[in-house]
Amino acid sequence: MKFVISYSGGKDSVLALHKMVQAGHTPMGLLVMVNRDMERSWFHGVDLPLLEQISASLQIPLLPCVCTGEDYCAAMEHGLRQAKALGAEACVFGDIDIEDHLTWCQQRCNAAGLARIHPLWHRDRRENTLEFIQLGYQALIKCVRNQDLPQSFLGRMLDLALLQEMEQRGVDVCGENGEYHTVAVGGPLFRQPVRYQCKEILDFGNISAINICAE
Repeated sequence: MKFVISYSGGKDSVLALHKMVQAGHTPMGLLVMVNRDMERSWFHGVDLPLLEQISASLQIPLLPCVCTGEDYCAAMEHGLRQAKALGAEACVFGDIDIEDHLTWCQQRCNAAGLARIHPLWHRDRRENTLEFIQLGYQALIKCVRNQDLPQSFLGRMLDLALLQEMEQRGVDVCGENGEYHTVAVGGPLFRQPVRYQCKEILDFGNISAINICAE
């Protein structure tokens, strides 16, 4: 099966991609929702040059959907239709167990005439994160919710020691509810590690993010 993946750049979308490729399916596009005003991916805040390097390393074409908050749904449906025209039969998502997300994904796929696949659905949150690390993927902490994690976590590589620190703080190590976001820069599906630089930290009040740029 040929599929497009709704790609945030984070660990869960990478693990979903890994599982699809492992099962013999063919990725034909990384569909990324891009904030028109900030020129970065929505939610994870990954800029386009870094996304392009990630796409090149994965050897999967980047399909950016540039939009505002108001036309987010319409832009995604347009992107899904473009992917279908290129041969995609389904869209893959990295969601785990939030029912509203499942409903939203189903609505977008129905509108575009694509099947919907959630390879991680109802898998244990902690086990997903452990599997991502144990497979050999590397991901940096890109954003944190300030009430959950300190800014000192930003730019750190996700590993077992970091998970233990999160658990000691009572934080869900999967971050499914937005406690933190990551950007994956290396691992089994990457042809070579993505070269990056960690720059300034930006504090938006409830959320802080580190500017991670392509070298």
